Amino acid sequence: MARRPLLTDEERRLLFGVPGDPDALARHYTFTRSDQDLVAGRRGDTNRLGFAVQLTLLSHPGMGLAQMEEPVEALVEWLAAQLDIPAAAFSEYAGRPQTMTDHALFLARTLGLRPPNATDLPFMIEAAAQSAWGTDRGQLIVAAVIAALRGEKIILPAPAAIERTAIAGRARARKRTADALLAGLSPAQLTKLDRLLTPDPALEATPFAWLRNASTSPKTDHVRALLDRLRFVRDIGIPPDAAGRVHDDRLQQLTREGRISDAHQIGRYRAYRRRAILVASVLDLETRLTDAVLDMADKLIGGLFARARKARERRYVAGTRNVARLMRLFHDTIEALGTARNSERDAFIIIDETVGWTKLLRVQGEVRELADLAGEDPLQGAADRYLTLRKFAPELIEALEFKAARSHDPTLSAIRLLRDLNRSGKRAVSADAPMPFRKDWKRLICEQGQPNRRLYETAVFATLRDRLRSGDVWVVCTSLR
Repeated sequence: MARRPLLTDEERRLLFGVPGDPDALARHYTFTRSDQDLVAGRRGDTNRLGFAVQLTLLSHPGMGLAQMEEPVEALVEWLAAQLDIPAAAFSEYAGRPQTMTDHALFLARTLGLRPPNATDLPFMIEAAAQSAWGTDRGQLIVAAVIAALRGEKIILPAPAAIERTAIAGRARARKRTADALLAGLSPAQLTKLDRLLTPDPALEATPFAWLRNASTSPKTDHVRALLDRLRFVRDIGIPPDAAGRVHDDRLQQLTREGRISDAHQIGRYRAYRRRAILVASVLDLETRLTDAVLDMADKLIGGLFARARKARERRYVAGTRNVARLMRLFHDTIEALGTARNSERDAFIIIDETVGWTKLLRVQGEVRELADLAGEDPLQGAADRYLTLRKFAPELIEALEFKAARSHDPTLSAIRLLRDLNRSGKRAVSADAPMPFRKDWKRLICEQGQPNRRLYETAVFATLRDRLRSGDVWVVCTSLR
């Protein structure tokens, strides 16, 4: 299979060719006083024009006329106009190889330049490798090699030679990146990475495919499935500082390659490259799975309150049908009390005569329900769905590490308390438990003196959801610690 070129034709022309537009020609090829003196010292129009072409090519792109692979006609015409020499004179100069060589040697000595040789190859490859540490873009890598050669006052070799050293440098940078990502991994960890690409009958897929194909619809079972994947990823044990050992652009490139490739494609690479892609993918998966867990939990917790509000609204709409009847009874009762006061008769007797004491007793329950409905906090309705919360919440706070700007954040203290209760199996929430929520929730939770576990836990997770949304609380990924 033919090697894919590092540069496109356009990139090669920009780096090694002569620009065609007048502005670029003026910028690169306008003579200085010393240039004019050097050119004027040549005999004959042909020699002056040819000498001028070689002089300017050593300035840009930095190579001699013999190494030029791109056409130079635009430069010849530009210089011929400056020197008031017919451009056709250059064709005669091109037919004098000895004169061209003599001029090239003279210019090299005069300008303090030297031709390249085989001992420059390691230097060129290392320059390419340093540039490729953060990029795979051929134009940038080749430009770095050119800059390094110019910095050492070395005349550029043929473009093909520079491109070959750039390819070698890029390969070296890729290997260094892989070595940095894999540094410190034990044979057992490398084996775990390799097994990601091996089909697992229990999963009916490769672990790599299984990790990437989790459902994102908000269901409690799906939260647990995401947490299973998150624990699987963490069990590989990639060091937290692995991502910081390599250039972020290079890491992102490996990550993108892992996202678009399947297990079979990655498995065809050499071991170091394959494992580097897998390390980058594992780091990426931990972040993505954590985000997916938080997003799904956010929707589920929000759904508890949304359904509670909707249920309250439905009950309220159903109850309003009886409001008019109950309000008329209330109005009639007030009137009866007014009559009793004005006539100084027994109020109970008048109410019984005009309204009916038995009727009032019958509607007592309806009145109480309407009053309770009007004063019901959404937290109460959400807590009625506490079992839904318990299907995923304990695993969630066990698997994730939460952080906050304040060292003694009450929300985090409440999370730690719930985690301890889950581990110990205790049910009761202590009276001095942290309560990072508003006063009306605190009163509601402690209405019976002892904090209500259902209300307390629901309130803690609702508060955690709001704090995560505002950025006051966040989750630490092990790969970013």
